[in-house]
Amino acid sequence: MSNKEKLVIFDTTMRDGEQSPGAAMSKEEKLRIAKALERMRVDVIEAGFPIASPGDFEAVQAVAEVVKDSTVCGLARALDKDIDRAGEALKPAVSGRIHTFIATSPIHMEQKLRMSPQQVFEQAVHAVKRARNYTDDVEFSAEDAVRSDFDFLCRVFEAVIKAGARTINVPDTVGYSLPALWGERIKKLIENVPNADKVVWSTHCHNDLGMAVANSLAAVMSGARQVECTINGLGERAGNASLEEIVMAVKVRRDVFTCDTGIDTTLIVPTSKLVSQITGYPVQPNKAVVGANAFAHESGIHQDGVLKSRETYEIMRAQDVGWSTNKLTLGKLSGRNAFRARLQELGIQLDGEEALNNAFARFKELADKKSEIFDEDLQALVSAAFQDEGERIKLTYLRVCSETGCTPEAQITLTVDAKVREVRSVGGGPVDAAFKAIESVVQSGAQLLLYSVNNITSGTDSQGEVTVRLEKGGRIVNGQGADTDIVIASAKAYVNALNRMLEPLGKMHPQV
Repeated sequence: MSNKEKLVIFDTTMRDGEQSPGAAMSKEEKLRIAKALERMRVDVIEAGFPIASPGDFEAVQAVAEVVKDSTVCGLARALDKDIDRAGEALKPAVSGRIHTFIATSPIHMEQKLRMSPQQVFEQAVHAVKRARNYTDDVEFSAEDAVRSDFDFLCRVFEAVIKAGARTINVPDTVGYSLPALWGERIKKLIENVPNADKVVWSTHCHNDLGMAVANSLAAVMSGARQVECTINGLGERAGNASLEEIVMAVKVRRDVFTCDTGIDTTLIVPTSKLVSQITGYPVQPNKAVVGANAFAHESGIHQDGVLKSRETYEIMRAQDVGWSTNKLTLGKLSGRNAFRARLQELGIQLDGEEALNNAFARFKELADKKSEIFDEDLQALVSAAFQDEGERIKLTYLRVCSETGCTPEAQITLTVDAKVREVRSVGGGPVDAAFKAIESVVQSGAQLLLYSVNNITSGTDSQGEVTVRLEKGGRIVNGQGADTDIVIASAKAYVNALNRMLEPLGKMHPQV
């Protein structure tokens, strides 16, 4: 890094990003994302909310065990039980952080917490002191700081810094602020909190008005040196500040920013694709930096200019953010050692030789269907392998008939709790027929909210990746499936969503 100050990148994809409807991640999925973030040199990885559920505790603990080069963070409300649980989960971490928070706005204190400002003040200080029993790296967040009284915020922040907090996070929890106002608030806080120089100031912005990135950058311009963000801007409601946009804005506009990140930007696109695949949230084509159209030029004038000099219309190079990293890696004749080596390069670890053999067999099956195997294909293949483990419903056979002038029909064989069921059904199309056949067996009663198809790579033999979103009784789940046959991919995604619907529920979702 240059002489510039360090801008800490705090990724909360696995915590706040997971609050997107249906985006819940398994422990194995969180581990894959955590390893990708570590390779990208993210400074702080918020792995989850340990008190939320046993699964979340185990996921944070597992991330803490494997991540060595990034700080692993666990979220905790300003409650003893939360803090103790986070401290326990983070025990294996080389570098661990407890991120504790409490709401400070009048509406939250009165309507949600039912606490007086003085009680909130005392609880905040107590929480930081308790967290310091587990780690020196404690972060404090004032939930809904955007609507909090300024003088009260200053008083709370001064006290928690004295209590041992090393990072002070100022969240726009509801995405209410505007860049000029948010930048001014950060600047005034730093100027008015007496011990402001003892901590790193952070910002966490939501995107309800489409200004999360702009507000975050305004905070950086005003002295914040940590930004909390997510891959692809994933997050509750309209999402969070997008990591890739924050990082590239700071990198491209070196003339404006007096700080810099340590991020390996060439890994941004591969990590974006991994998160999209795991969560079932496709990246819109016109998304900045990681969208398929981010470096595409349709206008003849633009094309001519770029051909003459790239800088005429491109302010950054596609390869600098990783668009050149999905080159052909393996083929039909590749052996187990080459396959194993490429998985290791991608940060994918399989448990034992049996898991490797099963994944290699899947790879060979895929190589028979398509001649070129890309990194994205391997990620999808491994995702499918993880999905199959422990599933109560399995798709073992699918045949569809669709022809002009005839009603499409699907014939399927499912294994449900080890019992084989065969059924036929008709529908408006082959996918509809397949879904109706599956539903006639499972009888879940779930409502289909989303059916989305995307190609994993280019070419007519590309695997299609299907996302299915189901809702039942207020619970929303995403299911994913991939195959060179889009109808099979669709059936896999539907079955995967049904299996997720059958998993136990019990996770809390805090907001910061």
